[in-house]
Amino acid sequence: MPNNATFSEIGKAIADHNSFAVVSHVRPDGDAIGSVLALGHALEQLGKSVRYLNNDGCPKSLEFLPGSEKVEISGEVGVLEVEVAITLDTAAHMRIGEGSLEAIKNAKLLINIDHHISNPGYGDLSYVDPNSPATGQIIYELLISLGLPVSRISRDSIYVAVSTDTGSFQYPGTTQRTYEMAADLVGRGLNVGKINQLIYDNQPYRRVELMRALLNTLDRSDDGLIVWWDLPMATKNELELMDDDSEGLIDFIRSVHGVVVAVFFEDLDGGKVRVSMRSKDARVNASEICGVFGGGGHALAAGIRMPGPLDETREKVLAVIRESLKRAGIS
Repeated sequence: MPNNATFSEIGKAIADHNSFAVVSHVRPDGDAIGSVLALGHALEQLGKSVRYLNNDGCPKSLEFLPGSEKVEISGEVGVLEVEVAITLDTAAHMRIGEGSLEAIKNAKLLINIDHHISNPGYGDLSYVDPNSPATGQIIYELLISLGLPVSRISRDSIYVAVSTDTGSFQYPGTTQRTYEMAADLVGRGLNVGKINQLIYDNQPYRRVELMRALLNTLDRSDDGLIVWWDLPMATKNELELMDDDSEGLIDFIRSVHGVVVAVFFEDLDGGKVRVSMRSKDARVNASEICGVFGGGGHALAAGIRMPGPLDETREKVLAVIRESLKRAGIS
């Protein structure tokens, strides 16, 4: 566990500087984009100059968020002359991507705010809380602690960040404080019904086609403890998928009765494979399993990017999962 800066120290860094870049990890999800928008707009409300960056831009599925049009593709902005760069929801510095690394390389101060247990605490100031269910909740606590403004944009973005990273407040990491935060956001005018509809009932038809394709690859171990499916490049090309089309689909197979570990294997460009992993038992630590291959994340949700081909990657990862189950005495 890294030594955390205090909110007061982060607040002083904010007060002492005028120009900021807020950036999150490649292939951003709701927590990544929501945290960037929430903190960025709070900084703007203080009169700061803010650039919102992501290596891949804002996913179309999150473009309903007010302020999302401000998220720039890092590779298109060049090297920014900003005083402070703040990475959000990014367990490893390199995970912001090459374009983002280049864009913020001249920043005088790097602040790292995250909730992944595998985060080593990089940066000049870091605040890593693996007990927080989402980085968005840390941003909420930061704003409240420092008395910073919670605008309509920050309010809605925090809710989306936390809701998406907790499986709509279902995952074990969800705490009493998470619900208290949500209640406060509603008290500040959040329209829960409308925003939930935009998050969860607004998917493109190709995502339904993707689900059908994935189900045709579905497989599980003989003992029923592991379940997985594959997304080969041919399917991605045929369906003309976007990066975020597969977001959250692993939860469908994770929900199968008797399953302890669910895994999603996806072909990436350049011969690499993206592995998403979910565990339903704390004795089987997904972050430790993924760490064997250079990945990481949370105890119950983690990921890897590793060399393919997909078939070989699958066998290597499944073998380590089986060993973890055996060590845990789960059968």
